[in-house]
Amino acid sequence: MPGTNRGQEAATRVVGVISDTHGLLRPEAIMELAGSDLIIHAGDVGAPEILDRLRKVASVVAVRGNADRGPWAKVLPIAEAVRVAEMDLYVLHDVSELDLDPRAAGFHAVISGHSHQPRIEHRNGVLFLNPGSAGPRRFALPVSVARLHIGNGNLDAQIIKLSV
Repeated sequence: MPGTNRGQEAATRVVGVISDTHGLLRPEAIMELAGSDLIIHAGDVGAPEILDRLRKVASVVAVRGNADRGPWAKVLPIAEAVRVAEMDLYVLHDVSELDLDPRAAGFHAVISGHSHQPRIEHRNGVLFLNPGSAGPRRFALPVSVARLHIGNGNLDAQIIKLSV
């Protein structure tokens, strides 16, 4: 890693995770994502302007959700593999459409959205993270984003409920 001395532990990378904005990017979400080294949007973006605004905070990796339509959305992949600080992350919108064994494929985490339910689980040595929905409130579910701290061979996930 540039700027790191040999023998010194690698710096922790912060990944902001957001999903299901459905065209609504709240200032509270932007505030919680500030300081991220990378932002992952797990689909149902809703409008290209959402990604433009997120890119003002950090680099963005985004996948297409089932509600993402139109020419702007066609350029978004259905799934994406991302490497951050020696950790491999697999991003897709709907985890029920996962068509690989993430552990066998070498992934350390699977990031998804779709359900609007924030969740952190560990399955067979793989972190499964759903940040919940940061867009319009659905039922009594919280409005939330997530943060991943990645470094020194560790993944630490945190759900952040937004006060809206």
